[in-house]
Amino acid sequence: MDIYQTVTDRIISLLEQGTVPWRKPWATVNGMPKNLITGKEYRGVNIFLLGCQQYSSPYWLTYKQAQEKQGNIRKGEKSSMVVFWKLLAKENSGQNDKAIGKIPLLKYYSLFNLEQTEGIPSPVFDVPVFPFTPIEKAERIVQGMQNRPEIIYGGNRASYTPASDTIRMPYQERFEKSEEVYSVLYHELSHSTGHKSRLARKEVMETNAFGSESYASEELVAELASSMLCGVAGISNQTIDLAASYLDGWLSVLKKDKKLIVVAAAQAQKAADYILNCQYGAEEQHVL
Repeated sequence: MDIYQTVTDRIISLLEQGTVPWRKPWATVNGMPKNLITGKEYRGVNIFLLGCQQYSSPYWLTYKQAQEKQGNIRKGEKSSMVVFWKLLAKENSGQNDKAIGKIPLLKYYSLFNLEQTEGIPSPVFDVPVFPFTPIEKAERIVQGMQNRPEIIYGGNRASYTPASDTIRMPYQERFEKSEEVYSVLYHELSHSTGHKSRLARKEVMETNAFGSESYASEELVAELASSMLCGVAGISNQTIDLAASYLDGWLSVLKKDKKLIVVAAAQAQKAADYILNCQYGAEEQHVL
């Protein structure tokens, strides 16, 4: 098993699903994912592999640890992979008796979140809570969207799933700023406008590999549309840094394709117009 490829494929899979593991303007529970039994925090790429999951609990454990706690893994639950380095001693060539050293070997094992178990009590843990104050104009944009997808709050990820036409969002109280709630939600709502029941963008209806032009274009569409909606809501000054940090990651893609930003911006305008229930004539749309 090529563990490097497996980890890479997992990260790419999350990105293709609309989840960016390192882009989280919301607070994580107790800082980092940790093992229920040892209390040790996971490190390295494991922070992303576990932290981007939909569970609210920061605690993880192996199947064996669950049994030792007199608990069970719920039927049908799938495990999550974590990796670690194991040092193996090099074999002596026999030419001398000196120690040659050790070879690092990447290994993996499977974990389950505490929320996937039964019969195991959860430790009390602090959930960072910030006061969320709905912003009237920003909220009207969300509520005013016709044919809006279902929005599910909870967990530790923000994403849009075309197959079920649903948006997942962390609880609003997990965001330090109320404006950031709407910025992230607008991003996911913008993705949802590509659904076959709305604007039917091929970048949403078709499966696009991470790094492809179609994938990059769709992410730009969602973030640009979100920025436009933040401007309409009057909260762009509070969310511009968030948008800029996200778009910065696509600079290399933009430099390779000079047409991408123009096409993406036109699609973003259409997405924002759909959410705002704005309709334009053919001549005005041609200008976009």
